[in-house]
Amino acid sequence: MKKKYLITAMLFSLFAVNAQNDNSENTKKNELKLNVILPLTGALEGTYERNLNKNSSLGVSVFTVFNNDKSHDDLNYSLSPYYRRYFGKKFASGFFAEGFGMLSSIDGKKIYDTNNNSILTEGSDVIDFSLGLGLGSKWVTKSGIIFEVNAGWGKLLFNADKTDHTQVIRVGFHLGYRF
Repeated sequence: MKKKYLITAMLFSLFAVNAQNDNSENTKKNELKLNVILPLTGALEGTYERNLNKNSSLGVSVFTVFNNDKSHDDLNYSLSPYYRRYFGKKFASGFFAEGFGMLSSIDGKKIYDTNNNSILTEGSDVIDFSLGLGLGSKWVTKSGIIFEVNAGWGKLLFNADKTDHTQVIRVGFHLGYRF
């Protein structure tokens, strides 16, 4: 009978130690980030990322244009879910590769005058989905401040013939916070 209690106590202590190790590695798994370069061009991009473990995460970025006079891009808005694989030694940081999808609204085909100035947009905005790949790097301070740079390229899948574009590009310098 004493052996049963001893084995039960040992198993319980083993599970308790394991649980403490899992939580002590990093309990901060959520991140909010803002692309700080885009407001200079008349657009905003915010990102939420959930770290699944030390080497991978899922996230979603939301992009919108708030000043069409400053923005030279034909992209109006987008929603971009992504999966990242990290290759750094620290928890969900360092160099990464990502695969992303992008649901986007892009201006329709444009008609140009003889001086190559856009004078008219033919048709309405085009909604399309893209798949792409990206690379980047993330640095996280002990207090949870995030610095990130990334770039990615994707291809429009369905309505590229209705717009002047066949590809999408993601570029950013992000500042954020891990909580």
